[in-house]
Amino acid sequence: MKITYAFDLQGKPNGFSLCMTVLLVSMATFGLAQEAPRDAPPRSEIDINLFLAELFPVPPDDSEELFEGLLQLYASPLDLNAATPDDLAATFILSEIQLRSFFEYRTIAGALLSLYELQAVPGFDLATIRRLLPFVTISTKAVAIRDALKNPGQHFVMFRSGKLIERQKGFAPLDANSSSATRYQGPAFNGYLRYRNARSGVYSFGLTFEKDSGEEIWDWNARGQIFGFDYTSFHAQVINRGKLKTLIAGDFQMQTGQGMILGAGFSLGKGSEVIKTVYKSTTGLKPYTSATEANFFRGIAASWSIAKSTEVTFLFSRTKRDATQESDSITTSLPITGYHRTPSEIEKHNVLSEQNAGLHLLHRLSSQKGQIGFTMLHTSYDSFIQKRNWAYNRYEFSGTQNLIAGLHGDYRWQNIHFFTETAISKSGGTGTIGGLVASVGRKFDISMMARHYARRFHTFYGNPISEGTRPINENGAYAGLRWSPSRKWQWSAYFDYFRFPWLKFQVDAPSQGFDYFLHWLWKPSRRLNAYLLFHEKHKQLNDPSAEDSDPTLIRSIKRTATFNMDYEIPLKCALRTRFQYGSLKSKGSKTSNGFTVAQDVTCYFSKLEISGRVAFFKTDDYDSRQYAYEKDMLYAFSIPAYYNAGTRHYLMLRYTLSKHIKIWLRWSQTRYSDIDKISSGLNEIDGNKRSEAKVQVMYQF
Repeated sequence: MKITYAFDLQGKPNGFSLCMTVLLVSMATFGLAQEAPRDAPPRSEIDINLFLAELFPVPPDDSEELFEGLLQLYASPLDLNAATPDDLAATFILSEIQLRSFFEYRTIAGALLSLYELQAVPGFDLATIRRLLPFVTISTKAVAIRDALKNPGQHFVMFRSGKLIERQKGFAPLDANSSSATRYQGPAFNGYLRYRNARSGVYSFGLTFEKDSGEEIWDWNARGQIFGFDYTSFHAQVINRGKLKTLIAGDFQMQTGQGMILGAGFSLGKGSEVIKTVYKSTTGLKPYTSATEANFFRGIAASWSIAKSTEVTFLFSRTKRDATQESDSITTSLPITGYHRTPSEIEKHNVLSEQNAGLHLLHRLSSQKGQIGFTMLHTSYDSFIQKRNWAYNRYEFSGTQNLIAGLHGDYRWQNIHFFTETAISKSGGTGTIGGLVASVGRKFDISMMARHYARRFHTFYGNPISEGTRPINENGAYAGLRWSPSRKWQWSAYFDYFRFPWLKFQVDAPSQGFDYFLHWLWKPSRRLNAYLLFHEKHKQLNDPSAEDSDPTLIRSIKRTATFNMDYEIPLKCALRTRFQYGSLKSKGSKTSNGFTVAQDVTCYFSKLEISGRVAFFKTDDYDSRQYAYEKDMLYAFSIPAYYNAGTRHYLMLRYTLSKHIKIWLRWSQTRYSDIDKISSGLNEIDGNKRSEAKVQVMYQF
């Protein structure tokens, strides 16, 4: 059945056309339901690494957090009949016009009966629907927890382990001629065990255990929240039980507003998606399932609906954190590496107690137009925090308690989405962000955003868009543009200016800079697509030739260019060819250049999938290192750095042993042609190659 739409001048379907579309698709959906009991397309296993590579060709700085956030969404797909605009915006798939069209369609048609019905939503093409399907579902009635436990959407246990083939110095016997007197305390293999039992929109229960290479196999310190494995995570969640929207016990995160106070999960900053990532969605409470051992809450949290459009959330957390403490019990730093391999690292493991109490009040405006929210978070420590007495640390947080509170809001008018958030911390420092995302017709999308983070602004769980690693001591303005003249072509660009009013690490004076990004995409068919991108960033840093008393700054220029082409024969094979170049130049020093050429191949068989890569790279030094996504196991993430000169290759097999058991095997090796020692310190390898073997087994109940 072919359905056509009539649009007004703003690209919006007119009332008669939309009503007729709803009627016809409802009839078609009913007819399909009579022919087959299935009301949804098959849900295939998604490769999050590939999804990220398509959405963000230039990897964001916090790619691992984004990876976990998308895995969360994949594990607990959104119910399209209950999803809010923020929920769908968090997928980074739909434009403002598409979001508006979907909710207008749902208002007129009522609850969706089938995912096939997405084809009737004006502005939804098949490519968009295919990208959206792994993250959404349809529920037509409430499900009791008892019934959901009998038929969970996810129920599996998974184990993964791996190790470097070559011996690192940290695992070698002590050498009398060595300057190092320590070694790693545990075995060379790493381990990861995960259990998950969940039904989207009803409940979630999970356990995660992890040890890194070099960490002890077994340790027990209940007071320090160490239960056997070096890292243990647990959560239990119930969802949509009447007025109780969410109740979580264990480990969790929360995202509100633009991430000024509570920013978790989908925190991207600037990247190749120049429009959608400027706005952060209020996704609320989410279980924490990552193996990253920092920046999460451990306790209890709940959200209630206190009125038709108003929710309130309370959270309480008491957890242990790694810390570097002086002899007088003053904490000077909070490491987040999660490594506990040597006596000095073990000494820092979970020695600092942190307590958080938070509140979030959210009121949604009528007709999905927007929302207004208030957020407050109080954090306290059992040790005095005082960073080292260096000039750039003058305005950093010091003390045992911090309180931060703020307001956020957003509003949709026509195809324009306005958003803002402002917060103030106990120190009196303020943070403000505001901007808009707009669709100008069906071919142009624009985004604009301005930000201000005072030098005294202290937010521990905030993660709004910023140039620095943290939102402090920064002012900036951003503008993005995307032009899609046809389904085959797309041009994107952004420009961002930033300024740091106070000193920074290795920048002993106020500084400024800017960066811009250009991206061209060509997609002549579903099988073939290619893109070309260019990114240039200008920043200031200390002049290494200047006297210590003279804080002279010089400008560094970093450039990146990439050409990528993908070709796929569905269900048979996929090819990817990638060439990328990068350089770093600063006054008075030689330009550092580097490039990488990589060829990926994936072949599909009935029960077996084989993936591999061969890459050649050459860089002048580490400054011009290259990053590129690699295909990895389910729930695993890989984005290594290529530097010096050499080759890298990997081979991965995924075999479906039975209906319940899947097995992954992966081997990778980097071979250098210009060095005879790799890395340094306890990670040093005597030789020119670094090889890793990994195995993963998943049992689905």
